[in-house]
Amino acid sequence: MSTIEKVQEKFLEKEAVDVNNEIVLHNDDVNTFDHVIDTLVRVCKHDDLQAEQCALLVHYKGKCTVKTGHIDELKPQWLGLIDAGLNAEII
Repeated sequence: MSTIEKVQEKFLEKEAVDVNNEIVLHNDDVNTFDHVIDTLVRVCKHDDLQAEQCALLVHYKGKCTVKTGHIDELKPQWLGLIDAGLNAEII
């Protein structure tokens, strides 16, 4: 394997590790569908349909990944969800 191939392989491995984080939204008995949808649109930049689908998945499945990416990009969005009273975690 050439040096260029080794460097490219390491870069791809690092890139894969960097984007493996997820914000997972969990169901609760407190927040309304409208509040969850509005918050996902405002904080995570979902369109209305995507936010509605995520809210339904959370309701029926108990949780849903609402965003994936690098931890530094996810933290502000996760904090926005938490500040809005939603139950979310970064994994």
